[in-house]
Amino acid sequence: MIKKIFNPGHYTLRINIALLFLRLIVGTFMLTHGLGKFYALIGDAPIQFPDPLGLGAVPSLALAVFAELFCSILLIFGLFSRLAVIPLLTTMLVAAFVFHAKDGFGAQELALLYTSIYTVIAIAGAGRFSIDNWIYSKLNR
Repeated sequence: MIKKIFNPGHYTLRINIALLFLRLIVGTFMLTHGLGKFYALIGDAPIQFPDPLGLGAVPSLALAVFAELFCSILLIFGLFSRLAVIPLLTTMLVAAFVFHAKDGFGAQELALLYTSIYTVIAIAGAGRFSIDNWIYSKLNR
């Protein structure tokens, strides 16, 4: 089971480069969203954050920060990639179908685009150019 988590997939060089590019770009883009939320979480101002699941504004913000900041960092480095996309997928699905449920497709589009990319990474893995690949090769010796 543990090997499946780290399995980077067995792909051509082009696909491995594409997976690296995809991880770096989507991870960096989402990281920018997470940084803003992180500063709101640690700042002195009262927290103004939606509570779409009824957990409270602070726990909802903390979960979004965990996904968008910390899981994006894991994704950029290709570490625990398949696990890291689970909170990211969850956050984007909540954004699209709970928070923006009544706003129409235009408001849901970005979250659904991220969801699509995270789904590809969950299925394909991190690729050869990742820490997951290094761990996987150590586990298979």
